[in-house]
Amino acid sequence: MNKISINYKIKTNLIKELEKDERIKVLEKPSLLKKLTFLKKEYADVYFHLGLLDDSSILNIENAKITIVNCKKLKSEILEKVGVSKEKIKVIYPSIKLNYQKPKKIKEELCKKFDIDSTPKIIYFTAKNLKASGVKEFFDIIVSMNSMNKQVIISSDKNQITSLKFLISKYNFGDEVLLLEDYKNENELFLATDIFMLPTNSKSFATNILKAMYFKCAVLTTASNPASELIDVFATMENPEDPSTAFKVDALLSREEDLKTIQKANRKIAKKYELAKNINKLNTILDNI
Repeated sequence: MNKISINYKIKTNLIKELEKDERIKVLEKPSLLKKLTFLKKEYADVYFHLGLLDDSSILNIENAKITIVNCKKLKSEILEKVGVSKEKIKVIYPSIKLNYQKPKKIKEELCKKFDIDSTPKIIYFTAKNLKASGVKEFFDIIVSMNSMNKQVIISSDKNQITSLKFLISKYNFGDEVLLLEDYKNENELFLATDIFMLPTNSKSFATNILKAMYFKCAVLTTASNPASELIDVFATMENPEDPSTAFKVDALLSREEDLKTIQKANRKIAKKYELAKNINKLNTILDNI
């Protein structure tokens, strides 16, 4: 049986699962000796592209039978800069591999743990790099809101939260903002959350948006981020400083029925990208190589 060779930049959940398939052969990274010799370079049948479209990526794409990307934005960039047909570029959004639980119970337990009222809606923000992900813009949105029906939670590692305390001192939030450092079970925070906001400038797919959707949160993020491809216009910020964002969040907090409708719709969308379903999509592609 001829095996299908693959190559990738980052080992995602999808690739980890794919490696278990007997049909698949992962191309080894060329050694320094191979790089220095004139041996013909081997290219994969299927190339998984993420991030910067550099010279190496372009060569892999040009020589692959199929290239898999995680958003339409990357597909458009490739078609614009590389001479390949659109049929050779396939989009499979990031894979969800999470354990869903009933949010109401998780929220009650979380609020009890931190001695906060469970009645207000929870607005959540998290990132590995808070500044780069728009925490200042997030604070500006919170300050601009009129609704009092909110509890803000921000989580990250100890260094990020320590740095954040200087910025937060410029705002008069009081008990409205809860800072959590090195919280062990971040999934609990997403499950307890009602609205997740990420006013980021990053052009890399914000997987936390998809994660929040899976955990039944309303989400808002910037149009420049590929994760916005999965959300509607209402939930899309023109930029991190979009003045309409505070108004939108206020509207959601004042209309319980609308908030629940959006939360349910988001979970339904995110479930399409569960790992098993993405594997099925990928297998359909592989079967046609």
